[in-house]
Amino acid sequence: MASPTVARLAVILCLSLSSGLCDQIIYPFVGTLFVHELDTEYFQHQFPSIKNNYDVAQMDPMTFRANLEGFPDLPRWMRYTQRSPTHKAYLYGSPTETGKQVIEVTAYNRQTFETVKQRFIFNILPSPALQTPFQAEFLIANLDVEEMLPPEAQLDFQAPLQAVWGAQRTTILNITSALDKGGRVPLPLPGHKEGVFIKLGSDVPFSDCLIESQAIEARQLCQKRGQPILSCNNQFANRFQIDWCNTSLIYFSAPLPTQPPHLYSGIMDDESEFNPPSETLEETYYLTDYLLTLLLPTLIALLLCAFLSYIMCCRREGIEKRDGETSAIQLVHQQSIFSNTEELRHMAGNRDVPRPLSTLPMFNVRTGERASPRQLHDDSARVPLILSQH
Repeated sequence: MASPTVARLAVILCLSLSSGLCDQIIYPFVGTLFVHELDTEYFQHQFPSIKNNYDVAQMDPMTFRANLEGFPDLPRWMRYTQRSPTHKAYLYGSPTETGKQVIEVTAYNRQTFETVKQRFIFNILPSPALQTPFQAEFLIANLDVEEMLPPEAQLDFQAPLQAVWGAQRTTILNITSALDKGGRVPLPLPGHKEGVFIKLGSDVPFSDCLIESQAIEARQLCQKRGQPILSCNNQFANRFQIDWCNTSLIYFSAPLPTQPPHLYSGIMDDESEFNPPSETLEETYYLTDYLLTLLLPTLIALLLCAFLSYIMCCRREGIEKRDGETSAIQLVHQQSIFSNTEELRHMAGNRDVPRPLSTLPMFNVRTGERASPRQLHDDSARVPLILSQH
């Protein structure tokens, strides 16, 4: 099957010569893969330095910036990818609704730091009459997304798949990088790829080989980090390493919608009459909800207030009684201490042993003389210290 990218998806017309670059009108279909390669050679000849006979044969490194006109990002269905400034750049995706969308593409020359812009006008058409109720999505683990976007790579994958599926016609519905579906970013090592999901559809039921990938034994082997061995795996050769654990089969029993449902504006036509629905709603009583929401918390609050009032007011007599008993015990204890002290003093006064000198009001440690401070005529504080020692 020939790739439909050029034949049915894109029509290039030059709309405005005054802006320098021609606008491109593209006609993709809803629900079908769209791939457009940004022509680096075309952009290379549009830079002012090239027009001034810079070096026509040299291809400078180039990057692109794509966004929806009037917005900073692309539509949700569209992706832009470029591995490096020296690799090819692609716009790809699967449109989800009809309409017109204008994409602005800005090319940056990384050698001369020049920029040029070009507009791509997408007139998205309804999906063709061919229905694809049987859809299958495969994960190719040994390829990156930009390696699967060229038409030759898509044809190389469709040919063995049609033989396995038993369908003479398959349609590529979408191509998505594994990173966009939560895949792990691989290390920059040779031979390590990020993986790419490719989704195809047909009107022919799935073959036995494809159904084997969804069997219980195959899923149990995938849970043990193994790969199921299928009879049709060898037909894809070594170029496409399919991860059968991430293969999904989808069957739509009802016909697929070709156009999104019509949305009404909400404005009635002229001379029209509004007819409300005849069905009447059942009467709903909210008495039970009211009682549970308002009266139950109020009742609990009243009970708590009554209990706290009983503790604070009705139990005061018992508290005073306990306080009186405690005070009586303390008085008895103090009275016993006082009586014991008086008894000890009385026993000490009846002893015949002379009192210690330290208990007298005034005494001389060196001579042992007892005298009252009132009987001293000389102020000993005014006597020199040497004389007072003799």
